[in-house]
Amino acid sequence: MNSRRLFGLANSPYLLLILAVFFWAGNFIVGRAVRADVPPVALAFWRWFIASILVTIPAWRHLPGDMALLRRGWLAVVLLSIAGIASFNTLLYIGLQYTIAVNALLMQSLMPVLIVALSFLYFRERISAVQAGGVVVSLAGAVVIIGQGSLDALLSLSINRGDVLVFIAVVGYAGYSIGLRKRPAVHPLSFVTATFIVGDLLLLPFYIWEFMAGHRLHIDAATVMAVGYVSVFPSIVSYLCFNRGVELVGANRAGMFIHLLPVFGSVMAIVFLGEVLRWYHAGGIILIASGIFMATRRGR
Repeated sequence: MNSRRLFGLANSPYLLLILAVFFWAGNFIVGRAVRADVPPVALAFWRWFIASILVTIPAWRHLPGDMALLRRGWLAVVLLSIAGIASFNTLLYIGLQYTIAVNALLMQSLMPVLIVALSFLYFRERISAVQAGGVVVSLAGAVVIIGQGSLDALLSLSINRGDVLVFIAVVGYAGYSIGLRKRPAVHPLSFVTATFIVGDLLLLPFYIWEFMAGHRLHIDAATVMAVGYVSVFPSIVSYLCFNRGVELVGANRAGMFIHLLPVFGSVMAIVFLGEVLRWYHAGGIILIASGIFMATRRGR
């Protein structure tokens, strides 16, 4: 990819946000698929450990010049590392040990609403009536897909401790999303390197505790590929894309794209698991696309 195309991609917020959510959908499926062979904290720890090494290589040229700003903004770096790195994925992986994918997707569909609420609570950031309508329409689309077009199926979902953990994770990532406006003004690679390393160090004591408790990582081809995938795409690629998207259009608009998670999750299930395209998939996708279009329109 030449520099002109790379610059164009870096300034295409909606494409960046679509890519971020696409790879996060894969992370969701992988986390659920390997839950029996990869303990949740181990998956999170090794994910960020490998991602830290990989991202440090291209970031090395920027880090020396950015260290002063990173030290000055250490509190923001630590808080964002806790909310977006250490806690979010770890709680998500632990939650997936106890809840079904449908419940977890439903919890994550609340994230755009939480981002809007927290943006108003902390920064008094308002949205227009049309944008608020877009949030509602896209949320309805996500619910249609998750509930498979059936109100009875949706009402039959029960809440358990896994759902509570996923919800806490979602609240934390909503906080991370709005908190990005307070991040140090450093190169994107320097920022993700700092948060990846800090987040992984915060996970280290919990990983040691999990290991000593006898919950060990089973190493085989499937687990190696799973850890490799979550280390590169949902970590480095998605975080760079999402952070840049928030920088360009703000947390409220960027958060709307989280509603694409059940869309991409359904498509992946159809492609890789042989599931059938149903009417509620199409209906949900239309609602989500309409809601995102409404919410991302800029007012006069």
